[in-house]
Amino acid sequence: MSDPLSDSDRVVISPRRVSFDWDTTPLHWIPDEPTATHVINVLHLLLPAGERWFVRVFKEALPLVTDDELLRDVKGFMGQEATHSVQHAYVLDHLAAQRLDTAAYTKYVDFLFERLLGERPPLGVPVPAREWLRVRLATIAAIEQFTAVLGDWVLGADALDDAGADAIMLDLLRWHGAEEVEHRAVAFDMYEHCGGDALPRHARRIVSMAITAPVMLYLWVWGAAYLIRHDPQLAGRLRYSLTEHNKAVRKGLLPTWGDLGRAVPRYLRRSYHPSQEGSLRRAVAYLASSPAARSAAGAIGRAALG
Repeated sequence: MSDPLSDSDRVVISPRRVSFDWDTTPLHWIPDEPTATHVINVLHLLLPAGERWFVRVFKEALPLVTDDELLRDVKGFMGQEATHSVQHAYVLDHLAAQRLDTAAYTKYVDFLFERLLGERPPLGVPVPAREWLRVRLATIAAIEQFTAVLGDWVLGADALDDAGADAIMLDLLRWHGAEEVEHRAVAFDMYEHCGGDALPRHARRIVSMAITAPVMLYLWVWGAAYLIRHDPQLAGRLRYSLTEHNKAVRKGLLPTWGDLGRAVPRYLRRSYHPSQEGSLRRAVAYLASSPAARSAAGAIGRAALG
């Protein structure tokens, strides 16, 4: 019997108004694994500001979209990203309630997205407005390459379940990861649609990834080190190290460096398209079973009936 959904099929991209109750989620939500916990927690540091920025840039670019199907996908993407931003910001509140304040780190993330990558080029650099928009769209497409890889990874990371990871945090990560796989091609398609002539468009894609990949790595290592250093339960007894990180990788609690690294040359191929990334089938299946997504769908259904 053939599978009812293939990875080349299209799905309707729309936001799911999920919510999560963090009251019982411990600070070390992967038991006895503070390094793995905080490496993943860096997502909460980066995504609230980053995904708000995605939405602002796409809103700026909407008048350039002339394809109705792409326009629907872009609006769905914007709705999903806005919801992601809000839900990850709630996790920052939860960390603060457990005496892990992240403001000293996130102010730099805010500066990156609001000032360095804002509506106008930083420091008055004379880049035409249309070109600056294309640069930022290319940057979003490069970032989304990694979010699709991470999303597909967390959907298949059974080691997190085996380690006793908190069910609420796993649902947040897998709901978000599934939506990243679901809309994996939208930012790329948006950039290709708005990116101008073929040669400069591809060159811009290469340059944006050459900058984005090392910056993301730096922010991630810095963020993990920050969280571990300021963790009140660790009280300075542990520092971030590649040794501890790689132990977590070997246990299956973090993605491998190879999986992340191979995402870059794939993306740089002229023939590449993100529909080749991850398993749409698995993502859609998780969204159908996610407790938070099911609850959100039920609330919509009850509102329609009421």
